[in-house]
Amino acid sequence: MADDLLAVYPLGSAFDERGRLLLGGCDAIELAREHGTPAYVVVEDDLRTQARAYRSAFERHAPGAHVSFASKACPCTAVLRTLEQEGLGCDVASGGELALALNAGFAPDRIHLHGNAKSEAELVAAVEHGIRHVVIDNGDDVERLARIAAERGRVQPVTIRVTPDVRGETHDGISTGQADSKFGLGIDETRTTIDRVRGLPALRLDGLHFHIGSQLLDLDVFRRAVAAIAPLADGLDEVNLGGGLGVAYTADQVAQLPSVEEYVQVKVAAVRALIGDRVRISDEPGRSLVGRAGVTLYEVQTVKRNVSTWVAVDGGMADNLRPMLYGARYEVQVADRFLAAGSAGTACRVVGKHCESSDVLVADARLDDPRPGDVLVTPVTGAYGYAMANTYNGVPRPPVVFVGDGRSRVVVRRERVEELWGRDVPAA
Repeated sequence: MADDLLAVYPLGSAFDERGRLLLGGCDAIELAREHGTPAYVVVEDDLRTQARAYRSAFERHAPGAHVSFASKACPCTAVLRTLEQEGLGCDVASGGELALALNAGFAPDRIHLHGNAKSEAELVAAVEHGIRHVVIDNGDDVERLARIAAERGRVQPVTIRVTPDVRGETHDGISTGQADSKFGLGIDETRTTIDRVRGLPALRLDGLHFHIGSQLLDLDVFRRAVAAIAPLADGLDEVNLGGGLGVAYTADQVAQLPSVEEYVQVKVAAVRALIGDRVRISDEPGRSLVGRAGVTLYEVQTVKRNVSTWVAVDGGMADNLRPMLYGARYEVQVADRFLAAGSAGTACRVVGKHCESSDVLVADARLDDPRPGDVLVTPVTGAYGYAMANTYNGVPRPPVVFVGDGRSRVVVRRERVEELWGRDVPAA
């Protein structure tokens, strides 16, 4: 029964003899008392286990593959350092993410810079740090990057992002492989860009890149994407297959979720069959590396009953924007009174404290007699919770707490109220 209830919780999650949730051996309610709520809790063992699963799977099927963390999923220094220690590279999509990756200890030759609107300053930083690849997204990237590299007497390695006109089954907001996309170059434009880049001495074309979207559970879409770009790969050394593997956010998604092993097998087999053995493979998992490792703890503030039962917590859209952005679904439970699937409980809406009717974290929750003071836990918030956190309504951003072996440590402290005006410029 416990396994069923904890199917989407971090590895090692369990219940103590009182029925309280344990995360990394730590009592969830005691974590809430010690660190306050809302709080992001990350189980370090889960992070390391996922990183090792990716590295070992690629080593079995494509020795020498380069696996990078898509840092947009959780650009937290402690998370980045953990994954760097596990031997991963880093995919960044801005100058800020580049600075975070370098500060976390990633060697420049393990970093890729993405982005559909790279600034001059970002391209300068990439060249001057000597990063592994700048991913060409458009024609403007080519001209500016070539000039910047030439002015500094550098040769900058690049890959070209291809939009393969392949769409996975995911929300429109996180689908990126269709022809009408703000990302990448179409097949025909990629052909001309390959020739153009090869003619520029300040750039070295290493390969192609694609990323067709996030939260993908059907692996066949990756085969189709490789098939689309295969005719462009002649004479190139590397194919970067992006990321995209989804996670199970709710128990009913667990059976649909491919394993890391299956994901790697499908991608590598497609490259070997359609492009050949000569190309090096790169991959950039994000959500599937960090999503399951994190949970968010809240405290119930009020319970209101009118047409619905509204369970209001002390967080919401400032710490988890995904349900409001594109209807993402989550589970939620009372940390010391889990309900088994099919139990009646109280049908309710778990909502946040922010001034929007859309501030609904879980619209169809069932909780065991929720009341003020209860600690609620939402699993699978390790990806894009911290990354998208904001200070709407002047609510300070939550801390990040690492747990393992029954101990907890704060790796990002809670934002202070006075920091809300810390960047103000005093009047003259």
